[in-house]
Amino acid sequence: MPPAAEAQAPAEEPGGVSDGGVLIGRGLASWYGPNLHGRRTASGERFDRYEFTAAHRTLPFGARVCVRSALTGKAVVVRINDRGPFGPGRVIDLSQAAAEELGMVGLGIKPVELWHLGPDEDTCPASLQDAEVVAPGVDEAAPSPQRKARAKARPRPKPRRR
Repeated sequence: MPPAAEAQAPAEEPGGVSDGGVLIGRGLASWYGPNLHGRRTASGERFDRYEFTAAHRTLPFGARVCVRSALTGKAVVVRINDRGPFGPGRVIDLSQAAAEELGMVGLGIKPVELWHLGPDEDTCPASLQDAEVVAPGVDEAAPSPQRKARAKARPRPKPRRR
């Protein structure tokens, strides 16, 4: 491959990538780990749950994304190496390592912001590190609205009398 071709950046989202990254979306992040560890991803590489990788529907393989928790403000950089997520309302599937870094392993899903980074960027923009949390006052331990709706829809067994 000619040196000029190696230096070309992957396809960019509309608006391009600035030095500080560009916000490309908000939504729910989910994570996957033990059950898919070692299997091939859509990019052809083997999934390693201990690496900082993620699945996205449209970003090119190899793209670097800063994922920031809307609840805690914690952020992590991941590399896109798979396709997904396929669950409703989800914008990204994270590896177990990335999910642990964001503190979402026990929660399952978490609201996040996605920032597309340039090819030479390996850290989240400094402005995100000090930024105020997007969803202040949200209790991480509180059940999500979806979980509350499912709980209400579920029939409750009547207590037995003795």
